[in-house]
Amino acid sequence: MTIKDWPTDDRPREKLLLRGAEVLSDAELLAVFLRTGTPNKTAVDIGRDLMRGFGSLRQLLDSPAEAVLAQEGIGTAKYALLMASLELGRRHLAQSLTEKELLTNPNMVKNFLRAKLRHQTHEVFAALFLDSQNRLLSFETLFTGTLDSCAVHPREVVKRALALHAPSIIFAHNHPSGCAEPSAADKQITQRLKSALALLDIRVLDHLIVGNSEVVSLAERGLI
Repeated sequence: MTIKDWPTDDRPREKLLLRGAEVLSDAELLAVFLRTGTPNKTAVDIGRDLMRGFGSLRQLLDSPAEAVLAQEGIGTAKYALLMASLELGRRHLAQSLTEKELLTNPNMVKNFLRAKLRHQTHEVFAALFLDSQNRLLSFETLFTGTLDSCAVHPREVVKRALALHAPSIIFAHNHPSGCAEPSAADKQITQRLKSALALLDIRVLDHLIVGNSEVVSLAERGLI
């Protein structure tokens, strides 16, 4: 039996159109993107297999291409659709940040940084350069490091902030270990950056650390 033979209310695409995407299970959402199954399995069956095999959508979408392409029913075209859906979500978040005052939308900022940095396998130090209304001017990766460290050069940060005419900045970096707790080095570089930028009246609003399951804000902990 194919999905076309199912009752209309049970078909993922029709269910989405009638009741909204939020009512779909992870496997059903995947089926909408996969569109077709195999001679032996529906797209929903393949979605369920992917969820059992990878454990979660995050694990699936963060996995190497070869691991996903090794699954039954997943070819290069379907893999490309999944990666495109992930990038659409990231770009939607990024564009939303340019339209909203970020200090009143901390969860949006955390979600954006989680999408941008959590999958990185080495430390990446980035910055959100903001305008006078605390809206996003530019998100940029400034420095790339190793598995457990990243050298940050305040002079280069200052030069970039001046080039963008950014009066305030939010810093962010990931911990590939998965633990988002700030280290002594994280706190130290935050204060160095804050002091260097303060000389030019550029404010450091926050420094967020991205782990596997959480994003820690130094500002929320009173460390800015």
